[in-house]
Amino acid sequence: MSKVAGHCSLVVISPVPWFPLQSLIQWFKPNYRPQPDKYENQDGISVYFPRFLSIPGIGRSWDGFFMAICSFLICRQLKKSFVFNVIDAHFAYPDGYAATLLGKWFKVPVTITLRGTEVPLSKIPSRRQRLLKALNDASRVFSVSDSLRRHVVDLGADAKKIQVVGNGIDTAKFFPIDKKQARQHWQIPEGAQVLISVGGLVDRKGFHRVIEVLPALIEKYPRLLYLIVGGASPEGDIRSRLEQQVETLNIGQHVRFLGALPAEQLHGPLSAADLFVLATANEGWANVFLEAMACGLPVISTDVGGNSEVVADETLGTIVPFGDAEALLMALDHALQRQWDRQALVNYAADNSWDKRVDILLAEFKKLVRS
Repeated sequence: MSKVAGHCSLVVISPVPWFPLQSLIQWFKPNYRPQPDKYENQDGISVYFPRFLSIPGIGRSWDGFFMAICSFLICRQLKKSFVFNVIDAHFAYPDGYAATLLGKWFKVPVTITLRGTEVPLSKIPSRRQRLLKALNDASRVFSVSDSLRRHVVDLGADAKKIQVVGNGIDTAKFFPIDKKQARQHWQIPEGAQVLISVGGLVDRKGFHRVIEVLPALIEKYPRLLYLIVGGASPEGDIRSRLEQQVETLNIGQHVRFLGALPAEQLHGPLSAADLFVLATANEGWANVFLEAMACGLPVISTDVGGNSEVVADETLGTIVPFGDAEALLMALDHALQRQWDRQALVNYAADNSWDKRVDILLAEFKKLVRS
């Protein structure tokens, strides 16, 4: 949306969950529900962080309603100086549901982008009901992958109003640099075989599944190194569990935890690697695949969500069945032996730039405003 802001006026409202006794939980879990300032200016874009009532484990099906309530006053105040004519939401629930309520109250069209959380949330009856109501009340729905579009259509969403618009890549941030130079910076031996994964350190991303197959790979590639880039996220933090797994398998010298890195620095370790791997359990459209390809890396991942739509053919990488450790091992082995056309990977990523996605979104927004 920061790219969209280059073509039209944009204000962001990002509601933050809160409840009166939250500080007590933070005594035991310091990273629980971090509370940002109520207002930030990010690269010239105004971002508001109102608090909405959300009691842990209780009444989560009301999150969308309370999101809308806490955003109402800001929207009403904004109307005095910022005459917005489209509300754009990301994730069908609770954000999309809140947006459709605000759209009714302020009489403006609403768009919702499906990004992947709709799959697990649809398994909860109360949230599935509100998720579908949001999609059917929205003026337009975008889906980052066709698999996600099919999923919500099977649930009962109107297929006619859904358009697939995949995520994109910022080639100003993600580009290849000389591998030798990158390895010198990260103190990686020039002759090592290097795997890399990037993402929040949570169970869903599957770092533990990659670590599980490393001992067999190391037997064949004694200089193998696995780089893990990522840190805690709102979903959790399993770093200690991953470190314990590495210790138990006695492969500490083959695994490095680089911590979380800003986007502007990721092209460094990506350029130092040979393969990108993510044994993930669920994705909508993983931006990180294109980011890796933009740095010249083939991608090995699992057949979930829109992964096979990003890694669309064998020149880009390999998709393996989820949970099949043997298939993952074989794919990594074959990929390490193969000669890849790195420039073709970079070109494919460039063909999926954010600019092309933004053109589609802007055209749809203009249609809604004119109608």
